[in-house]
Amino acid sequence: MKAIALIVAAGRGHRTGESLPKQYVDIAGKTVLRRTIDVFEEHPGIDDVCVVINEDDKALYEQSTKSLDLLPWVAGGAERQASVYKGLEFLAKYSPDYVLIHDAARPFLSHDLITRCLVGLETCDAVLPAVSIVDTLKKLSGETITGTIDRCTTVAAQTPQSFAYPSILAAHRAFSEEAVTDDIALAELAGMTVQRVEGDPTNVKITTAEDMKMARQQITRQLTDIHIGQGFDVHAFAVGRELWLGGVKIPHEKGLKGHSDADVALHALTDALLGALGAGDIGVHFPPSEEKWKGMSSDTFVEHAARLVAEAGGIIGNVDLTIICEAPKIGPHRDAMRRRIAEILHIEENRVGVKGTTTEKLGFAGRGEGIAAQAIATIRLPE
Repeated sequence: MKAIALIVAAGRGHRTGESLPKQYVDIAGKTVLRRTIDVFEEHPGIDDVCVVINEDDKALYEQSTKSLDLLPWVAGGAERQASVYKGLEFLAKYSPDYVLIHDAARPFLSHDLITRCLVGLETCDAVLPAVSIVDTLKKLSGETITGTIDRCTTVAAQTPQSFAYPSILAAHRAFSEEAVTDDIALAELAGMTVQRVEGDPTNVKITTAEDMKMARQQITRQLTDIHIGQGFDVHAFAVGRELWLGGVKIPHEKGLKGHSDADVALHALTDALLGALGAGDIGVHFPPSEEKWKGMSSDTFVEHAARLVAEAGGIIGNVDLTIICEAPKIGPHRDAMRRRIAEILHIEENRVGVKGTTTEKLGFAGRGEGIAAQAIATIRLPE
């Protein structure tokens, strides 16, 4: 049986206090949407994943899903119901047997939950994952309590709400003018029997700033394998080149000699991150013999190392750089370097250290022949 996950990511929710729609906010090295997609992509029972997005978010979506083999994205509607409907109509050409409709802002669903939904579909056309209510529920009129709801017959709905594809498509077509809050409500209108499967208390929907904070903490708690890497690099001065250090262009009479932009600080940082992963060094990933790296911004090298950390399921804890030279002075540019490195790595600025020192006129650096840099990086990986 062919099963497709339809992920709804067209919303504009900003209640998290973030500048981006919540599905594109980074939590510990991956966007919320990417974390959600990855769970479905890695489940053996899911054949394809399709995402419904806001057309204005195309660039954010493409950046978030880079390197993934997904079905083409679908432009959503003004409301969630319309977005799901458009997604279902698009899937007709792929003839799925099952469709699992999931909110992008629920990145903590488990493989076990997906399996329960798929097993439920073997005997029923509609499956709702739901959790039991543990608190006593009260009815309100204004601020006055008017009654008590029987929690024994009440559950809290989650996603993925899962369906026989032809049945839910027919329900959307028949009741497209009915305003509902979820797809199970349409199944009810269509007279479909809905089977409840046990939900997952950790399958929470990220809505507020507090939810986002808790999501980051939840991921960090799972990453208990700490790795430390060290990087060191040296470049000689060269006339007629711009000087780039720590991702920042520095006014100076000389630049550094190198195949790329020769940013010695970012090269050391790249090696530190790769070392923490046990993934070789910068020359392995970006051979200086290859013409395509000539003049390349060293941002590219650091981004690559950071992406490898994320692909390993890890996060960057902190990085610390020491730049060794007589000139230029590092102090006036320290804050700009910290900001740029934090931006490249998608980490908080307070997790980036940048220091400058000299060799007291000793050695090649003391003679003003070039600049050296050393870096240390800490990453956290799953056990």
